[in-house]
This record gives sequence, structure tokens and C-alpha cells, in this order.
Amino acid sequence: MAYADDTNQTSSVHMGGRVEDYLELLKPRVMQLVVFTAFVGMLVAPGGINPVIGFIAILCIAIGGGASGALNMWYEADIDAKMSRTLNRPIPSGRVTREDTLLLGLTLAGFSVATLGLATNWLAAGLLAFTIFFYAVVYTMWLKRSTPQNIVIGGAAGAFPPMIGWAAVTGTISLDAVILFMIIFLWTPPHFWALALYKKGDYEAAGIPMLPNVAGERATQNQIVIYTVLLTIAGFGPVLTGLVGWFYGVPATALGVVFSALAIRLRFAEGVEMKRRARVLFTYSLLYLFVLFVALLADVGLIRWFGVF
Repeated sequence: MAYADDTNQTSSVHMGGRVEDYLELLKPRVMQLVVFTAFVGMLVAPGGINPVIGFIAILCIAIGGGASGALNMWYEADIDAKMSRTLNRPIPSGRVTREDTLLLGLTLAGFSVATLGLATNWLAAGLLAFTIFFYAVVYTMWLKRSTPQNIVIGGAAGAFPPMIGWAAVTGTISLDAVILFMIIFLWTPPHFWALALYKKGDYEAAGIPMLPNVAGERATQNQIVIYTVLLTIAGFGPVLTGLVGWFYGVPATALGVVFSALAIRLRFAEGVEMKRRARVLFTYSLLYLFVLFVALLADVGLIRWFGVF
């Protein structure tokens, strides 16, 4: 993110830093994924929701995701300062204090959960509260620095948004909602382990026990293949439950096959070529999840709104 010079700085009575700095604390790129998957979960859920209530729900989920990001940056300021991709974040660069970040995170967390509960239902609000807690406490404070399986278990936090969107509409959690959760849960390890393979030095410098640093590159490559195959199977789940048809099933299968092929290709690479293929896999994983959920939304829309299939 580009920053303006000091002459354009926006001040605050209670907090230092600029508006852009506080927005960066909310991890807007991650928030985009949270909002998108929650939005899809809401639209594919049976029934319907008032557009205004739906907008409020998505806004609350986005704010809750931002609160998680702020609490994560508050706690990880020390290791962010040691990694090339994070050392320019607002806290390690000195633009925002840890105290202000903690206050921001807690305030947004409480506001988002309470508002979601009042606007929709308390199951959705409870899931949002648990997601914030899981990411900020279970993953950030406990798992990330203690186990190479941090991203596997911690990945649950990023997998909840479509389930929250579903619950906001239905007030329940169904098998279809669980499958949407599992898709993102299984997607997270190969996505982040691919990043960890070509950013291994950063994680080593920060003392984070990511799988490549603890178990080695070959073990990580093997695990990426396993999780990618499981993801491909889970990606076909909505077809098996009858939520969607072949308009989703065909691209889901094709996307999974390509993902698996890239993972297998990465498995047999070493050195510089391994890092290059890991970067390719990481980039493709983002495209995979986006296109998969677009196909899901399109298929449900064709069935529900146009009577196709």
C-alpha cells in the first residue's frame, strides 16, 4: 500500500497514525476473501434474507474479520518486524502503537458480534465470535509459535465465513454449510505451505515453526499433495448433496485436477525451481478458491432463480 507524505497525514484525537494505517491493520486483502466467501454462503443458503439485513450481516462479518487481523498484528508485532513481507506493517514501522491496535481490535470485535446478533440471529453471531477468538487466541497466541501444524488447525478460522453467512440466513448449520467450511479448511494448508516454501527464510528468522522449517521441504511438498487431493474431493461435495449440479461440478473437477497437477509437479522440484513452482501454486490457489465459489454461486442461481438444470 502506498502512503502519502506527512503533509497529507490525517490525525485523530485519541489515536496516532493515519486512516490508511488503521485500515491496513484490518488486513483488507484477507478481509476481501472473508467477505466474498461469506457472501456466497449467504446467497446459496436456502430461503432468503432481506437485502438490507444481508448487507448489515456482511458488513459485520467484514468488521469481525478486520478485528481478527488487528488483534493478530497487535500480538505478532515482534515477529512482523523480523520478516521482509511484514516489517512495513503499521506497528513495526512505528506508525501505530500496539495499545491503539489492541483497542481497535477489541472494539470492532464487540461491535461486529453484537450487531450481527441483533440484525440476524445469535447462532451467526456466536460463530463470528468464535471465529475471532479462534484466530486471535487459538491460532495467533498459541498454535502459530508452537507447532508446525499451526496453519492446519488455525485454518479453521478462515473457513468459518461461509458458514456464518449460511447461519445468518437459516439460523442453522447444515451439511452443505459444513462442506463449504471443509473446502476452505482443506484449501488453507497447500495455500500457505506453498508460501512457506518460498518464504522459508522469513519464517526461520522470525522463529515460526512452519512445516518447511521443521519437517523439511520434501515433507511439506508431500503434505501439499495430500491436502490438495483431499480438497479436490471435498470440492465435489456440493454436487453429492444436491446443493448444485454439473454447472458447478465440471469446473470444480477441472480446477481440482489442475491444482493436484501443480502440487504433484511441485513435489518433484528442488532448489530455485521448487521456489518458482511453489509461487505458481500459491498464486493458482487464490484463483482456485475464487472461481470455485463463483461457480457455486452461478449454479445455485441458475437452479433457484432461472429454473435451469
